[in-house]
Amino acid sequence: MMTGILRFFAVLIFAAGLAACGSDSDSASESAAGPEYTLTLSMPELMAHVLEPVADSLWRSAGWIDDEIEGYYELYPTTDEGWHQAEERAALIVEIGNTLMLPGRAVDNDSWATYSKAMSTVGLNMMQAAEQQNEEEFFQTGAQLYSVCTACHQSYSPDIAGRFAPSSLSQ
Repeated sequence: MMTGILRFFAVLIFAAGLAACGSDSDSASESAAGPEYTLTLSMPELMAHVLEPVADSLWRSAGWIDDEIEGYYELYPTTDEGWHQAEERAALIVEIGNTLMLPGRAVDNDSWATYSKAMSTVGLNMMQAAEQQNEEEFFQTGAQLYSVCTACHQSYSPDIAGRFAPSSLSQ
């Protein structure tokens, strides 16, 4: 009886070993093929639902306004928590730039990659400016982000770039 139990466990261990070998080779073949991405959002949806809201919130957190109704006021965060939120949004810019370079997202490996990397670099600089609560640097990096976005739009989506032209804003 003892021999039967030992034989049963030996077969069970052998089967478990074979199963483990099989799962290792499956994960190895997945690794060789690369990870599978779920790219549910179209590029316009990604821009409208992810990038634009983050960029807009950053641009609304820098600079100043001088109008006839409310006079002069600054847009910069006024609390540590406000600066922390700006830093978090800048971190999202870093990762959105990376997301734009994913296989299946990248339009090409030339200018698209350059603009996407520039967005991530600007996001890192914005994070640092927000962490240091450096209003001037935060403003300048916001301008750099605008420049990267505008240059990319001019290259890949001129109809969108035209929406922000001075003549279209007065209509």
